[in-house]
Amino acid sequence: MERELIDKAKEAMKNAHAPYSGFQVGSCVLMKSGKTYTGCNIENASYGATNCAERTAIFKAVSEGEGEIEAIAIVSSGNMVTYPCGICRQVISEFMKEGKFIFENEKGEIITHTYKEIFPYSFTKEDLDKAEEN
Repeated sequence: MERELIDKAKEAMKNAHAPYSGFQVGSCVLMKSGKTYTGCNIENASYGATNCAERTAIFKAVSEGEGEIEAIAIVSSGNMVTYPCGICRQVISEFMKEGKFIFENEKGEIITHTYKEIFPYSFTKEDLDKAEEN
């Protein structure tokens, strides 16, 4: 399963629109339903309008009625482990409570991390609920 998700992320990376950074990223999310969705980074001359591969894949899944991520694979043209940025981490935490992150290193080896390893402290709905109680 891990290799399949990495391969789908690599295929998605081919569609990246990265004329400014030249850094292409691909992602594949496996949802609890068993369906997968892919995404690539899409840059914009107005950098704030750029969308990362992870968010592209997640937004596709959610727009199709999906709700919970089981695993996410992320690859980059740098052929290295590429962790999600802060904005992507926040979006991922909205749709993943537990799960697996899957990466490929420069040697082609699959590296995995648990949700807790990537997100030792995340800001979630539970934090908002606690704030309302106080």
